[in-house]
Amino acid sequence: MKGRSLELYLVDGRPEGMVVAEVFNWTGHVLAFPRTRLAEALGRPEARRTGVYILLGERDGLPTGYVGESEDIPTRFRMHEQAREWWTQAVIVTTASHSLNKAHIRYLEARLVEEAKAAGSRLDNGNSGAKGSLTEAAVANMEAFLDTLLMVLPVLRIDLFTRPATPAAVAMAEGSDRPADAVFILTNPKRGVSGEAVWTDGSLVVRAGSAGHAWTGQGAPGYEALYMKLVAAGVLAVEGDRTRFTTDYAFTSPSAAAAVLQGRSANGQIEWRMKGSSQTYGEWERARLMKEAAE
Repeated sequence: MKGRSLELYLVDGRPEGMVVAEVFNWTGHVLAFPRTRLAEALGRPEARRTGVYILLGERDGLPTGYVGESEDIPTRFRMHEQAREWWTQAVIVTTASHSLNKAHIRYLEARLVEEAKAAGSRLDNGNSGAKGSLTEAAVANMEAFLDTLLMVLPVLRIDLFTRPATPAAVAMAEGSDRPADAVFILTNPKRGVSGEAVWTDGSLVVRAGSAGHAWTGQGAPGYEALYMKLVAAGVLAVEGDRTRFTTDYAFTSPSAAAAVLQGRSANGQIEWRMKGSSQTYGEWERARLMKEAAE
């Protein structure tokens, strides 16, 4: 995997406002904005190009998305403003070179819907959309365009298309020829929590069979959204007020892993402990970094 250069422009100087994302040597143009800035966004020239768009928000208390395409995006958005009241954030994807036509955007819409469903995300789309008819070369071009787009969106904190991370290559099973770097446990008898995780390749991978508690927390929308996504994807099985990991899942944050297990906001730096030791994850991490610095 080679490094890429991504340029983010904060239109109004605030990360929660309107953001433009572009990648060097990529024709795509991404405009992300909150619903409160809809008028300004639709007044920008890129919003009048042919492209696809994504709506994000919550419906019935669950994270929800919608993927659409249009040759007249402002008109389509005015329809959604009345018909879909749940969305709070939107993304418009076009090209600086005006190179997308109707066939291209129909294909991109269908593929984005496929990716969202594969990620276990909840969509408000009534149908999956038809890919239309493209030449073999055009399909290859659109897949390359899509690959870059799916790299850009998570940087904008849009995880609608991010699949649950269950790296089969991580060697954790008994008898594996590759030992785990470090094994941690998290327990909370009052909530029925008993989890085990292994740190490897920069991720904390919670093992299948780890038991947790259903979500009861407040004030942690990011962790709650992740919890809901894992339930929707089948990674977490909910049985009453208890949960169970059905497969290994890789977290980039120990606190996110702890929160999903505990069913509430949690500090993974202190709640995860080295198996067979009282050492916390945070203490282990600091020791590891000091050792690497010394080497």
